[in-house]
Amino acid sequence: MADHHQQRIHPVQDVEASPYTPSAPLFPRNASKSDHGVPAAGQPQPVPKKRRSRSCCCKFLCWTISLLLILIVAIGITVGILFLVFRPKLPKYSIDELRVAQLSISQDNNLSATFNVTLTARNPNKRIGIYYEGGSHVSAWYNDTKLCEGSLPKFYQGHRNITVLHLPLSGQIQNATGFQSAIQDQMQKAGNIPLNLRAKQPVRVKLGKLKLFKVKFRVSCRLVVDRLESNNKIKIVSSSCKFRLRL
Repeated sequence: MADHHQQRIHPVQDVEASPYTPSAPLFPRNASKSDHGVPAAGQPQPVPKKRRSRSCCCKFLCWTISLLLILIVAIGITVGILFLVFRPKLPKYSIDELRVAQLSISQDNNLSATFNVTLTARNPNKRIGIYYEGGSHVSAWYNDTKLCEGSLPKFYQGHRNITVLHLPLSGQIQNATGFQSAIQDQMQKAGNIPLNLRAKQPVRVKLGKLKLFKVKFRVSCRLVVDRLESNNKIKIVSSSCKFRLRL
């Protein structure tokens, strides 16, 4: 009887010692952020518009800088090749003779001046010719007073050519009393007269058979003469010319 009434004791699992672990994840692995608020691994994230615009601007700037650098390098290579092929040299100018055909004062105290200037132009280049175009301007000055003016003729100067030009310059000075007194004081102090001859000449340079665009030659010659009188032989004590090129 005791065996029939004997209670059977079954072991009970300890909940605290062995916590429950679910066999399946709480959320499916392919769940997206919009489903549960958590970004899923491997899901593409939207790129803000500001970042995209900045990236486009940076790409455009990089392309622009690259193109400019390529253009600068190409121009530099072209100029270097042309320099090696043609070996350009600057033209040279000199004033060889100056004659005063007229230097007289009228009754109303105006001075009329006429100069005959002999100018020599030298082109020392072997493969470069110079077209002297119309629209030139030549003027003779004493300090800030313009005495007379004229122009250069149109002509072509070939390779290694020397061209002698005879330029008539004429002009008039209003109220020449101050000019006469200044010339007399200069002669008494230094015994000579400084003059400036300025020329602006548009030209086209010819490289081989290629005629380039128009540029401007600027020539400035400083002269020192022993006197400034009409119908007298004038001696040039010193002469120096400077050349500049302007696009």
